[in-house]
Amino acid sequence: MAAKHIAGRELELNHKGHLARFDDWSKDLAEALATEEGLTLTESHWCVIEYLRRYYKEYETSPSPRLVIKDIGEELTLNAPCTRRTLDALFPGGGCKQACRIAGLPEYYCHSC
Repeated sequence: MAAKHIAGRELELNHKGHLARFDDWSKDLAEALATEEGLTLTESHWCVIEYLRRYYKEYETSPSPRLVIKDIGEELTLNAPCTRRTLDALFPGGGCKQACRIAGLPEYYCHSC
């Protein structure tokens, strides 16, 4: 495992570049990771991040993009249907892979990313 200095802390990353330990995550860390990737986190980003963390905490796996859209899609797009493109537009640096990395999940589900 590799170590990386992020948001004033030394953190262990797994072989995919995700946090090795779920509990090491913080909102400050998410902001720092997003900034490194050129993202400014909006309310929609936080909605996805918080959903991913709740889901992972309960099931110890990350949800599929389809499940994210089904469960919180209406919160992300008020006037139009939420699609995979909506998620990819929020996280253009790798879709669900990027979202899971910023949310502090050690893995991601989507195999198309």
